[in-house]
Amino acid sequence: MSEKRLAVVTGAARGIGRAIVLELLKQGRIVAGLDLNTAALAELEKVVADAGFSVITKSVDITKTELLTEVLESLSKEYGGIAILVNNAGITRDKLMMQMEDADFDILMSVNLRAAFMATRTALRPMIRNKFGRIINISSVAGVFGQAGSANYAASKAGLIGMTKSIVREVAKKGITANCIAPGFILTDMTSVLPDVVKEAAMAFIPARKMGSPEDVAKAVAFLASDESGYINGQVLHVDGGMAM
Repeated sequence: MSEKRLAVVTGAARGIGRAIVLELLKQGRIVAGLDLNTAALAELEKVVADAGFSVITKSVDITKTELLTEVLESLSKEYGGIAILVNNAGITRDKLMMQMEDADFDILMSVNLRAAFMATRTALRPMIRNKFGRIINISSVAGVFGQAGSANYAASKAGLIGMTKSIVREVAKKGITANCIAPGFILTDMTSVLPDVVKEAAMAFIPARKMGSPEDVAKAVAFLASDESGYINGQVLHVDGGMAM
């Protein structure tokens, strides 16, 4: 039965999202990848095909509540429910607090937190009906201990943690788990453009003395999506080389 469960991944086209899609496909899941970037989704389809799999892709602006809900409800109806929801989509708009404009804060909340709330709310009903669900929210070490110049990002990621724990208290008895993964310094398009001095400074805080890979995060997601993780609930799993211990 688990092999036929539908997994939905937001922010699926690149980086950590793409790695999550591939890892869940390796588990035998049916995977739907949501992203706003249609060109990147086409590239995802090619990468997945080259790996011997197929993926459902949907170009969606997840800040548009009605559209996101419509897409998720359609997928749920077609595949008998959304069994696994990975709220991975996220953006940054880094500025010091005194320089940060309202729009810099609002867009981060809309993409990183509000969309995750909307997606989870839609997925919960079929999860409750099927008495099974795995909700995995991709937070960040920034949401655990803060980050200078990223108050908006840190707040959105901390919000995911609080929301996740609240979900558990509401629906754990229905066979649903909700957990967070807090990646540290992961090598993605977002981090690759950072100046070397910033990367070196970050490395000093990582006991492993190396950056993580998207695959490191994806394997943690795959575990939390599995049947074997059924008694793990409301937790924040750090994938950070020891950065936040």
